[in-house]
Amino acid sequence: MALTTSLAGRVRNTTLPKTHALLPLHEAVVNGIQAIDTRFPNDVAGRGRLSVRIHREAHASLDLGTSAPGRAPLKIITGFSVEDNGIGFTAENMTSFETLDSDFKAGIGCRGVGRLLWLVAFDRVEVRSAYYDDETLFAREFTFSVSQDVVPGASPDGLLDAGTTVRLDGFKKAYQQSAAKTAESIAREIFEHCIWYFLREGGAPDVIVSDDDETFSLKDFVDELGHTETVASFEISGHRFEMLNLRLKTSARNATPRLHWCAANRVVKDESIAGRLPGLYARMKDDTLAEFTYVCYLSSTFLDAHVRADRTDFDLPERLPGDALLDEPTLDDIRTGVLEEVSKALAKPLASAQIASKERINEYVSTKGPKFRPLMNRIESAGIVVDPSMKDSDLELELHKHAQRIETAVLAEGQAVFAASTGTKPEDYDERLAEYLETVKELNQSDLANYVARRRTTLDILARLIESNGDGKYAREERIHELLFPMRRDSNEVGVDASNLWILDERLVFHDYLASDKTLKSMPITDDGSTNRPDILATRIREADSPVLAAPGQKLPLKSIVVVELKRPMRNDSTTDDKNPIAQCLDYVARVREGRITTATGRPIPSSAQEPPAFCYVIADLTPTMERQCKLSNLTKTHDGLGYFGYVEPYKAYVEVISFDGLVNAATERNRAFFDRLGLPSS
Repeated sequence: MALTTSLAGRVRNTTLPKTHALLPLHEAVVNGIQAIDTRFPNDVAGRGRLSVRIHREAHASLDLGTSAPGRAPLKIITGFSVEDNGIGFTAENMTSFETLDSDFKAGIGCRGVGRLLWLVAFDRVEVRSAYYDDETLFAREFTFSVSQDVVPGASPDGLLDAGTTVRLDGFKKAYQQSAAKTAESIAREIFEHCIWYFLREGGAPDVIVSDDDETFSLKDFVDELGHTETVASFEISGHRFEMLNLRLKTSARNATPRLHWCAANRVVKDESIAGRLPGLYARMKDDTLAEFTYVCYLSSTFLDAHVRADRTDFDLPERLPGDALLDEPTLDDIRTGVLEEVSKALAKPLASAQIASKERINEYVSTKGPKFRPLMNRIESAGIVVDPSMKDSDLELELHKHAQRIETAVLAEGQAVFAASTGTKPEDYDERLAEYLETVKELNQSDLANYVARRRTTLDILARLIESNGDGKYAREERIHELLFPMRRDSNEVGVDASNLWILDERLVFHDYLASDKTLKSMPITDDGSTNRPDILATRIREADSPVLAAPGQKLPLKSIVVVELKRPMRNDSTTDDKNPIAQCLDYVARVREGRITTATGRPIPSSAQEPPAFCYVIADLTPTMERQCKLSNLTKTHDGLGYFGYVEPYKAYVEVISFDGLVNAATERNRAFFDRLGLPSS
């Protein structure tokens, strides 16, 4: 009893991922190249011709997904025509076409499923072909669809030579939307899929891809590669694998080293191998210092035998746990073999890249990442190699990953060392302990360096904030305020690391309570009912009942009050008390003193300390109106001319007015020794 086959069922059970939407077109092109190979076995490149025509809707329907600046939306693609001057649909070829899973071209890797892929992505296929039989030219025409299978047509007229035209029509929406849209991108996809034919001995036929007003020759893409090539091979479990090693001219299109897995003279899939070998990155240099990108095309009869029917992957496991029952290589085994050969083929460029990597890391650590300097010996001993062209931000993340690994290893080693300290100590205990303590020391140095580097970055940000933009305008005071301490928060909500009060005074970090842009009414340290908002107000308790915030000297027995007022850079309107930051500070001091003062936990302050010393800091540029207010308050100008200071007797308050330049300069000078030690710029 003969078995019958349902075309509709076979098409339904044939998979085609949306990511491979143009694979049916690729298969039609490969069929055409193979037909040309058969007709002109000794002169494929000289006599072979193949053209691909893109068909679009004639009316104004547009594919809006392709629009971009400078490019109008394209009309929707409805299908393609592939025309070749190959051997044509001979009787044998026609019989094979009508036989599903035919093995007629099995010797060259064909599985008879390409035409099924046509019907997965397209509604119908039209074929016109001419062929020679005993030097007589014959012609045939037929359509192919799920609903009607193969339907012969009338013998076509006007065919003067052997060849075939395959029209894929009715591009299904799901695949059309996922496919490339422009003629150039479609041409490049075809080239990448069929590149083996262009690189083989004898080359490929002239393949032209045309659209309404554009034409691309795939041979031009070969010239763009600017490649040199070598071959290599290796064996795994008795299976031989062939490698075509290419050094391509580095470009935006060749942005990463890749491994292309091939079967049946086609690229099945590809993957990046960047970083899989130390120094294997996009931009490598040969003996002449010319840049190139490495690409490998891998082929094997073993891969031919294990490619899936849809030619989108291989029926091979990535890897097998434990001992494999079958003596067949996995994808990981094959990849390892490839990388071993790549390391030989690129021995000199890889060595040069490793030297360049070390220079890049050292240059970055010396100038921008001093926090990693204490760990450099350990990072280098771990064999870290980076792409020398890596951006600073990416290099920072890469070094941070390695630092974290070192810290994790130290934590595990510390637990092991201390566990071994009980009972009888092993012979190497003292050496392990010494090594552990040395690593901890280096990590602590790295943490300190990181903290100092953050200070340098913070001062750089502040310096940029006080500069004018191209329109002569300055940043609002809120942005500078947020840099010093988050607005509308207090010290119960914000951790020490979230503020940068050290810019103003290191002692401000140590406070009992600090409020930023909060009303006096909301502060737990006073019962004043005002809704006024000091920019920053703080108190400090030196002992249980002795608040001392930012007070000069070590033994002031009282609590102290600190008020900070910020003004926008170059603001010049301090003409009245409501806009005079000195008057505002003194008013806040008076209000706090008049209220019932408590600690941050609500404990009362003894009455003997109800008039605590006050320190007022005004951060404002010395504009004419600001200088006038300083003089009216009887303040003294600093020696560098960047501020004023003095004691206002009626309020018993020390007042200091600091320009933004003076603020940055003073903070930089206080930290100069740390910056110099780490090799950071201090100006």
